[in-house]
Amino acid sequence: MITQEHFKLLAAYNRWANARLYAAALDLSELSYRLHTGVYFGSLHGMLNHLLLTDRLWLKRLTGEGDLPNDLNAILYEDRIELTKARIAEDNRMIEVTGKYDETALRGLHSYRTTSGMPQSQVLADILLHLFNHQTHHRGQAHACLSILTGGEPPPLDLLAFQRGGAAPNLEPASQRKTAESIPRRKSQAFTLVQQPGHRDNRGDTSPPAACLVERSCADSNRRD
Repeated sequence: MITQEHFKLLAAYNRWANARLYAAALDLSELSYRLHTGVYFGSLHGMLNHLLLTDRLWLKRLTGEGDLPNDLNAILYEDRIELTKARIAEDNRMIEVTGKYDETALRGLHSYRTTSGMPQSQVLADILLHLFNHQTHHRGQAHACLSILTGGEPPPLDLLAFQRGGAAPNLEPASQRKTAESIPRRKSQAFTLVQQPGHRDNRGDTSPPAACLVERSCADSNRRD
């Protein structure tokens, strides 16, 4: 049975993995960071926004506090420095919230409403497992974005690497900068732009022809988290 200690581990790992992912994202040029790479939410910027959005959504359902975004495609922060600040705060909040649940609470039912307003009740431990699994799922897509955009190997995000003491970058200095463009870059990004025809995105909107890396592969407009 998964225990309180497991969830504390997953919350700490979540913060560590996001720090590694964001450090790599902040190292990209603005063009690379916002380029359409074919992932579900379009770009690395869209993917990172979605992850923050759904974390806020679930923490609101769990605690009754904080923002409750209803549009899963919403861009919460256009500026990635502001997005980084918000990510740091949300990861710390995740650790605080999950650390308060004892074994009795984890086995109990928790009631909430979906984005469509439907009432639901599920075992709290199952909700937390979904939350952390959702993070891992989309971090994998963001990790793939980095591989495509840089032509190199992004920082590993394995749980075992975290447990073995892998270093996590300190995002605080970068989050204090005024713009992402003021962040020194370690190397230039290597990718090839391919002109794609207009396509219909995951929200059902048709975009004009644009420079893309790969053709979009997912257009499920009925997605629900």
